[in-house]
Amino acid sequence: MALTTRRRALTTLGAALAGSFALPASRALAAEAKPRTRPLWRAHAHNDYEHPRPLFDALDHRFGSVEADIYLVGDQLLVAHDPVELDPTRTLETLYLEPLAARVRANHGSVYRGYHKPLQLLIDIKTEGSSTYLELDRHLRRHRHLFTRYAHGRVHPGPITAVISGDRAARTPMEAQTERLAFYDGRLADLGGTAPASFIPLISDNWTLNFSWLGEGPFPDAEREKLRGIMAAAHARRQKVRFWATPDLAGPTREALWRELLAADVDYLNTDDLGGLEEFLDAHDRQ
Repeated sequence: MALTTRRRALTTLGAALAGSFALPASRALAAEAKPRTRPLWRAHAHNDYEHPRPLFDALDHRFGSVEADIYLVGDQLLVAHDPVELDPTRTLETLYLEPLAARVRANHGSVYRGYHKPLQLLIDIKTEGSSTYLELDRHLRRHRHLFTRYAHGRVHPGPITAVISGDRAARTPMEAQTERLAFYDGRLADLGGTAPASFIPLISDNWTLNFSWLGEGPFPDAEREKLRGIMAAAHARRQKVRFWATPDLAGPTREALWRELLAADVDYLNTDDLGGLEEFLDAHDRQ
């Protein structure tokens, strides 16, 4: 057999063998997409600072939102759930702002490399809101390149969007600013108000104060319609929605409620169980 003829035969055989071991198109696309590497934008780490590695555990589980409670002590913003847990070494700066700044630098301008959607940093103010917010504003300005910015009627996205929750007195100094690096966490009552999404991009509320269903048995039709109405109203105003105080013990009731939240297109699912919500969203959220 001539050398050229033998080469053609080997090429044909190689192509046939490659074809016999090739993945079906759907499986090849799934493998290429690597869904377990994508951020889970709906995942909110409630009381994130109580995990062994604040911030980093949530990022390792690909969460799109983390929550830190802060207390103003002197000119420091200490992170804790209760005053008795205050520790001068656990500051917003050391636990969140500095690590996020380092990560954004390492990832060339984003929290998750290759994804430019902002991480949400929900900051829950536990001390008097106005004075705490003004000190927080000074801290955020030290890292102004990190944050989504509001300036003179326009929102300029950044790697991180800071949303201020907790003590309601923070609203007054925030509304007075023509430029700011943070946004306000509204309540369901704000859905009927005049504040735009450029000020209130997020609506958070207590699930148990608005719904009786906790995942056992069927979701009452009236409550399902109420939830869908809330979501329609919020999304029409370009606002996102999160409920706290949802069941968070692993089991069928939690999964049933999470399924209904996904079906209603609720934007953030609230949990202390990082691995549990990660597993659930990988299996059920197709966004």
